[in-house]
Order: sequence, then structure tokens, then C-alpha cells
Amino acid sequence: MNQKFVYYFLLLFITVLMASCGQTEKPKSYIDPEKIKEPLIKVNHQLVGNEAEDIENYIARYHWKMEKTGTGLRYFIYKKGNGIKAEKNKYAKIKYKVNLINGEPCYSSDKEGPKEFLIGKAEVESGLEEGILLMKVGDKAKFIIPSHLAFGLLGDENKIPKRATLVYDVELIDVMK
Repeated sequence: MNQKFVYYFLLLFITVLMASCGQTEKPKSYIDPEKIKEPLIKVNHQLVGNEAEDIENYIARYHWKMEKTGTGLRYFIYKKGNGIKAEKNKYAKIKYKVNLINGEPCYSSDKEGPKEFLIGKAEVESGLEEGILLMKVGDKAKFIIPSHLAFGLLGDENKIPKRATLVYDVELIDVMK
């Protein structure tokens, strides 16, 4: 009976000790989200503005006449095809070259083969998908895809770094059910 008493006493002591270890005040490293919200918004606006300026400078350097969508995708179709128009829930097959805005090559269908994906199912960058929906089979187009429509803050963890603006040269070679 004495051993049982010691066991329960130790169990009670450990329980009280653990309960008293809970923090009642915020840790010293705590950052109030409300205090940093406004500065983070300002920094984000500055980064987006810088990226937009880089894109506009790139377009001017090459003298491209590009359209801009509401999301920020820039595009121009430089060769018109006569095939069917791309649409959601159909498969697109494309030939492509992807470069960073600084000209560094990333990916190409010359090496990886044509890319096939189901339009509207987030299988590729949202900017690429948006651009493909503007095309018909046989069209060739240039897309400049801002980072928020490409791989965002992280990159693709391979050839595309974080916050990268992408330049696509695309040919829509088929649209299938």
C-alpha cells in the first residue's frame, strides 16, 4: 500500500508540475501580425511594381506589341493558326521554350518533348494555362508570365528560382478531348 501511495503522489506531482509549466505570457520572439501587416503590404507592392517595370523594359527592348490581361499576363500571337480554339476540360499539346526574363534558358520541348495537360485543372502554371486559352491550334505566341502566375515565391525547386518572371515561346499543336 505504501508503494501505491508513492506512485499516485508522484503522478500527481508530475501532473501539477507540467500544468504549471504552461506559458501565460507571449514569448519574447512573438510578432504581432497587425503591427507588420502594413509594412508587408508596402513591400509586396514595391516588389510587384519592380517586376512590372522589368517586364515593360523587356518588352520595349524587343519592340514587342503585347496585350495585357487583367491578371498581368502579357502575350502576343505572332503566327495565326487555323485550328480549333483551346478550351477548358480539353487537353492541350504544346511545343515550348521557357526562359527567365534575363534570357537564361530553363526548359524546352526540344529536350523534354511536347507538353500535354488538361486545361483548367491546374496542371501547369496558371499564366501558361491562361495564355493557352487565348490560342487556336497552329498559333504561335509569346507569353511573359509574372511570378505570381508562374512558380511564385518558391520557384520550381529545379531550374526556376524564386519570384521568377518567365518568358514562354509556345506553339499550340493540338487540342484533344
